[in-house]
Order: sequence, then C-alpha cells, then structure tokens
Amino acid sequence: VQLQASGGGLVQAGGSLTLSCVASGRTFASTMGWFRQAPENKRDFVAAINWSGDRTDYADSVKGRFTISRDNAKKTVYLQMYSLKPEDTAVYSCAADRTPYRFSTEAIDYNYWGQGTLVTVSS
Repeated sequence: VQLQASGGGLVQAGGSLTLSCVASGRTFASTMGWFRQAPENKRDFVAAINWSGDRTDYADSVKGRFTISRDNAKKTVYLQMYSLKPEDTAVYSCAADRTPYRFSTEAIDYNYWGQGTLVTVSS
C-alpha cells in the first residue's frame, strides 16, 4: 500500500484547507488516520476513520474544527480543516492500518505512511 498526501499550504489563521490522501493497493478494510508533527515535537494523532466511515475520532485540539471522511471508491481520505490556528502548523501525514477492521488512534498500529504535506498557519 502506498499513500500520497496533498493539499497542504500556507493559510492565515481562521482559514481553511482540505487535505487528501490517495491510496494504492487494498485499503477497503483499513482504518485510516491523519497524524501531524510540528518542528521539535513528537508525532501526534489528529483524526481517524474506520473502514466504512461510520466511526471517527479526533484529537481534543481539533474537535469541532476538523472533519475526516473517506471515499472508498476513490481510495481517498480527506481531512477538512477549518478555523485554523498557528498551533496547527505541522507536517500532516496520512496512514493506514493493515489489520482489517481494527480501529486505533495509536501511531504504532499504523503500518503504511504517506510522505506528509506541510500546513503552515500564519497569525
């Protein structure tokens, strides 16, 4: 499985961005997640969505501002980000869990990772 993330960029505080992650290979039964890493910080969980799209989870810091969704026909996961804050600045990476139907928010449970896309929020 290979993952290709895109959609990052520079945005002013209060603005919005939508990230996309396109998968090649079988991801139908996989939970998909978004994680982010700011400079000198560890990688943090942002959002996850289960295989069917009817279960999601978010980090407290993004609840109510970010929305994760997926289109299995397009093998694509999206992260819609609204009301962006400077502290949201980070490299955002998508990831896939190869264990079918498991739902996890722990980075260690994700086996496949995209290359990351940089989101910069200016104040």
